[in-house]
Amino acid sequence: MTPRGPATEYQPRPSGPSVPDAISADQLDPEARSQLNSLPNDLADSVARYLVAAELEEDPEKGYSYTQAAKRLAARVGVVREACGIAAYRTSRWAEALSELRAARRMTGRDEYLPIMADCERALGRLDRALALVHEANAEGLNRAMQIELRIVESGIRRDQGHTDAAVLALHVPELTSGRLRPWSARLFYAYADALLAAGRAEEARDAFARAVEADTGGETDAADRLDELDGIEFEDLAESEDLEGLEDLEGVAEAEGVADADAEQSAEAEESAEAEELTDPEVTADPEDVAG
Repeated sequence: MTPRGPATEYQPRPSGPSVPDAISADQLDPEARSQLNSLPNDLADSVARYLVAAELEEDPEKGYSYTQAAKRLAARVGVVREACGIAAYRTSRWAEALSELRAARRMTGRDEYLPIMADCERALGRLDRALALVHEANAEGLNRAMQIELRIVESGIRRDQGHTDAAVLALHVPELTSGRLRPWSARLFYAYADALLAAGRAEEARDAFARAVEADTGGETDAADRLDELDGIEFEDLAESEDLEGLEDLEGVAEAEGVADADAEQSAEAEESAEAEELTDPEVTADPEDVAG
């Protein structure tokens, strides 16, 4: 009989991060929720709450932890892998994001992940692969927002390759001159401004950044800061400025006191010199009676 090894204590699987009570499974997009129908109801609700929490979470790392908890419960569901990929992308885990989105694409057959996948390849320095993914997409099967995202990624790839004119050309779309603002207009104008700046067209870039500022009502980009840089505007920290002014005042007082002390010292030296001359002058130091005699 083969002896058994020492008994090991059962270790329960660690639970995921706590989801706020205010978050419910019903908040998940109906299309995404439909992908959870293969799961038991209680499990589907738990996964849905993790996905909603990840989407609403402002801290990228915490959002990532929510998606990892969802993956531990339902790794074979496309929407879960999609959420994991997006969360990994937001935390700059490029290779992991690429792997997760590839899995999501296989499970769902959708090309909506291609802009992010191409940007991950770009971030990893694999520009040829990134460009191949851009060209692999079936643009007709994507909504306009995704088509624009592909154009933005392609422009960045061309810029990284040193083809600045091609980077500008990639963003020549009708929406650049349209007066109608869309949810992605700020990103389009910002990317176009970046491409123009790389091509040495600073004046046109300034105009594009200005349009991005106007369209970016939610603070999605740093277009306002980029515009200020082009205009040569620099903002000093108020507290630092006040400290410097106070230091200058103290230095001025110290300088004035130093001048006064120097003047007093020079005056004292002059008096001592005069007294010394009187003592050494024969006509001044001789006794009057001796002179008369």
